[in-house]
Amino acid sequence: MSKLSPQDILKQLSVDLSRGLTEEEAEARLRRYGYNEIPERRPHPLRLFAAKFWGFTAWMLEAAAAVSFLLYYLGSNGALPVEPQLYQQRLLNGVIIVALLVLNAVVGFIHDVKATKAVELLKKKLQVKARVLRDGVWRVVEARLLVPGDVIRLRAGDFVPADAVVVEGEIEVDQSALTGESLPARKKEGDVAYSGSVVRRGEATAVVAQTGVNTYFGKTAQLVQTAKPRFHMEEIVSKVVASLMAVVVALLAAVFFVAYISTGDPLFLLTHVLPLALMLVVFAVPVALPTMFTVATALGARELAQRGVLVTRLSAVEDAATMTVLCVDKTGTLTYNKLTLVQTLSRPPYGEEEVVLYGALASQEANQDPIDLAFINEARRRGLDLSRFKIAQFKPFDPTTRRTEAEAVDLRTGVRIRVAKGAFRAIAELCKTAAEDPHIQELASRGFRIIAVARSVEEGPWELVGVAALYDPPREDAPRLIQELRRMGVAVKMLTGDAAPVTKEVAKELGIGERVATAKDAGDPHEMDVFAEVYPEDKYYIVKKLQDRGHVVGMTGDGVNDAPALRQAEVGIAVANATDVAKASASAVLTVEGLAGIVELVRIGRSTFQKIVTWVLNKIVKTFQIAIFVAVAYLVATLAYHLPPEKAMPITANEVTLFLFLIDFVTISISLDNARGSSIPERWNLKKLVMLGAILGGLSVAEMFGLYYLATGPMGVEDPGVLHSIFFVAIMYTGILTPLVVRERGPFWSSKPGRWLLVATTADAAATTAIALAGIPNLLKPLTPAQTAAVALYSAVATFAINDPAKVLLAKKGVAR
Repeated sequence: MSKLSPQDILKQLSVDLSRGLTEEEAEARLRRYGYNEIPERRPHPLRLFAAKFWGFTAWMLEAAAAVSFLLYYLGSNGALPVEPQLYQQRLLNGVIIVALLVLNAVVGFIHDVKATKAVELLKKKLQVKARVLRDGVWRVVEARLLVPGDVIRLRAGDFVPADAVVVEGEIEVDQSALTGESLPARKKEGDVAYSGSVVRRGEATAVVAQTGVNTYFGKTAQLVQTAKPRFHMEEIVSKVVASLMAVVVALLAAVFFVAYISTGDPLFLLTHVLPLALMLVVFAVPVALPTMFTVATALGARELAQRGVLVTRLSAVEDAATMTVLCVDKTGTLTYNKLTLVQTLSRPPYGEEEVVLYGALASQEANQDPIDLAFINEARRRGLDLSRFKIAQFKPFDPTTRRTEAEAVDLRTGVRIRVAKGAFRAIAELCKTAAEDPHIQELASRGFRIIAVARSVEEGPWELVGVAALYDPPREDAPRLIQELRRMGVAVKMLTGDAAPVTKEVAKELGIGERVATAKDAGDPHEMDVFAEVYPEDKYYIVKKLQDRGHVVGMTGDGVNDAPALRQAEVGIAVANATDVAKASASAVLTVEGLAGIVELVRIGRSTFQKIVTWVLNKIVKTFQIAIFVAVAYLVATLAYHLPPEKAMPITANEVTLFLFLIDFVTISISLDNARGSSIPERWNLKKLVMLGAILGGLSVAEMFGLYYLATGPMGVEDPGVLHSIFFVAIMYTGILTPLVVRERGPFWSSKPGRWLLVATTADAAATTAIALAGIPNLLKPLTPAQTAAVALYSAVATFAINDPAKVLLAKKGVAR
């Protein structure tokens, strides 16, 4: 786009710079040009569904199915001298494996779609915002609603929402992501600021020239980049699963060796041992792992969105569970961020109204800054005529100078003046006057925010006009929420740019603590409760020092200079009304002011964390219940009792396949449980987690051997087929009930399970009972009602009367966490 003068672009787009477009004209142009966004290319649903059949887990299931179908084919054609019943079982085995594969693909696909929709909802809520002038009123709208001709305001920290021509002011933009340029580019009147670049310095009014696909680079910045990053907890679980698989493979190698030594028959290994070995290896593979993680975190993100917290990456849900320290901005989070000018102190020869007038002239309404609005609103309330001054130049707030400046012309007299407002020390240095004043210190000690105002006439020396006391009252719920975070084991530290006296007063009112230090004199941040006179760059070093002490840090921020600290913190939180750059750097964005959203972030994060821990424990125990029990039972039966190999298998490959198919519903429903988060920050202790799972799993193996004794003794079962059915039904019952035990560290009745976990548990128990009573032709022999009731009772007693008390005892000894 060639360079145009501001007048040319305004004329070309038919827009009045003082009033902007009307709503009617904006709607008409929206229909004409479309939304200011790039249509997202999404893969075809069939392709997404087909992807569910690709990967290590799918390959293992497909290999097991292929072996089963191959054995059926060879047996039915007479290539393998085996009984028809055996190769027909292989056919059934293959069919069940394929059904399991399809079931997981369908369930995973459905939940992936739901998770994608949840993230899409977050994307919509995290759309870049823009300050736009419509019908003469400045308002904030979604950038996707901008149209050519819209008058917008650009400030440091904003994403440029569309290709826009600067008509007033000057800015520096970072367009490295678009052009590769490493240095910021200056944009003066008539220059084009491109969509997707970032304003690093300055402020400007601009007119939108191109939107959506018509922009120079053809892309609008999005804050949510991906729906499914790799989770830290997923890496932890992968280590657990790898360890379990190593144990299972070692035991299966021993089974193959003993079976071959006992029979000397390769055909037996091929038809009996190989299918079972494949299924046990498949069992050790986390079939439902990706689906479970996606569902659990997406549901957590959706619940957080309903409570005013938008996560920009799903892994933030896990990170929040481990947070130990929260560094929180005072303004807007602990206070209402609605400043009111309550008192002025003028310096002769100036009066109170001149303090308000010059402070208002050094403000910019389009920026919607709370301090600026406080002066402007007070000037209007007093009836001061701001229109008699024309603002020739405005310099926005600079963190290095801690002030705003403006150059104004008095239209009545023609006198040119400069005005400035900012922190008292900064303005005192500007005016070369004393930085200490007992009256100002007295106001500050009462919790008021002190803003000094100065002026200069015709390039003359700066003179202190006076100070204004602004009050931003603490939120009524802030003390309660601070205490609630502390009860959850999260230390709360307040950060503010205010002077130490103001900070100390507010901290006392909030009940945060009395250990106050300035950022420069903080020493060890771990020992401090409050940090005063904090510059944005100080936040980064505070985060680093706390992390060096071993803390998992949460940090709130709202400005462009907060971005490094938000990225460095494990839990970067952009507060309500934060700049787009701050939102893009954070892992969570608050849509409501206050601490309530952060409390919910911690609570829901810990609840989600517990769902994952429940899944891991359940996986360890089930691996013992099935894979390790089968391998150990075979070796014991063969070596100790000298049973023939075909009778030494407690369950068959077909039965393991059926178990996998039925138990999958309960496993996935763990992600929908009402998990109760910990009262302290979560952390992964792999050693203790594996120890707990191994002890409970070892108990389960012992209980299965106890069942064998009861079945062959008091119950008088002699038929191997009935014994197989008893073991299958017992493993099903205990597998169904185990999640109800491992979901709690206290007694299993401490909290109510989620509705879907109860539904899945009840449905699986009913299906297992029906299978026990009816049997399955060529697979499981039916049990009598008495046998079924005995197995059900034994499983319930073993799970709730033995395993659960053992878990509680281990928890008291510190093994459960």
